[in-house]
Amino acid sequence: MLKRIRTPFSELMKVDFPIIAAPMFLVSNTDIVTEASEAGGIGTFPALNYRPIEKYAEALKEIRSRTSKPIGVNIIVNKSNTRQNEDLKIALDHGVDLFITSLGNPKRVIEEAHKNGAKVLCDVTNLEHALKVQDQGADGVIAVGAGAGGHAGPISPLVLIPWLKTRLQIPIIAAGGISHGSMIAASLALGAAGVSIGTRFIASKEAQVDLAYKEAVVKSTPEDIVMTTRVSGTPAAVINTPYVQKLGTDLPWAIKVLKENKMTKKYMVPLIHLMGMKSLEKAAINPTWKTVWSAGQSVGLVDDILSVREIYQKLINEFEESSKALSKSGLE
Repeated sequence: MLKRIRTPFSELMKVDFPIIAAPMFLVSNTDIVTEASEAGGIGTFPALNYRPIEKYAEALKEIRSRTSKPIGVNIIVNKSNTRQNEDLKIALDHGVDLFITSLGNPKRVIEEAHKNGAKVLCDVTNLEHALKVQDQGADGVIAVGAGAGGHAGPISPLVLIPWLKTRLQIPIIAAGGISHGSMIAASLALGAAGVSIGTRFIASKEAQVDLAYKEAVVKSTPEDIVMTTRVSGTPAAVINTPYVQKLGTDLPWAIKVLKENKMTKKYMVPLIHLMGMKSLEKAAINPTWKTVWSAGQSVGLVDDILSVREIYQKLINEFEESSKALSKSGLE
């Protein structure tokens, strides 16, 4: 097995492999984070996975007691997250090395993280936002393309990564539709400096979600993934369970009107996010007929439930095989 994959991102973070175990709402936990970092990548988790905030501090303390390798925290930086400043401070106090920001303005996180020597990656789905965060001092962007689980971007990674590469000087991390080593090789060929993988780690032994959720990831095909605005008001990719089919994938007409109205938008958006978080929470932890399971199109290449370290080994072996096959493809 390869000992290292050297890219600008792996050099920046001082890790062996530029593979982030993505922060997944209600899925990422202390075990996944620790094992991913110990495997030579970077384990990350959303701060909001631990509530109340005391549990979040305990989780960071536990992770730090189990690994001294780089770890990361995802912070939602829009107004609906009233905890963001406290989450940032606690993470910095525990020596978090990497911050991933999403859904808002990352300016404060970038400023505070840099005081501690930590790095910041910002989720982006287009060039405009990517240029904005580069100007703010971000250390890199996570290019969330079509095929991702959760809040997927609309643009194919085949286009998004090279497009961002034409204008950015900071590393680009590919996200969306990656669950096999050949996809990592393809991402690097497109100009990415690393990858962020989520869906593959749902089907891990360490994920503390119900077995039915893991089995749904293993059994699903890319055609089983649908986009719905019912969860958070923003299009999100989920497995098309009977409950999702019954619920429908569009917001109810009245809520949609209130969300788009300038006067009521600021009240409705946080409310929709909160309602979505509650329904995801119930589904991930206590499956009932009400099942909303977030996942990306890469479910099609997830065939088994493995440990996090086994997943890393598999990805790296597949990457090496793909890279060798490419180099033997008759180039002259």
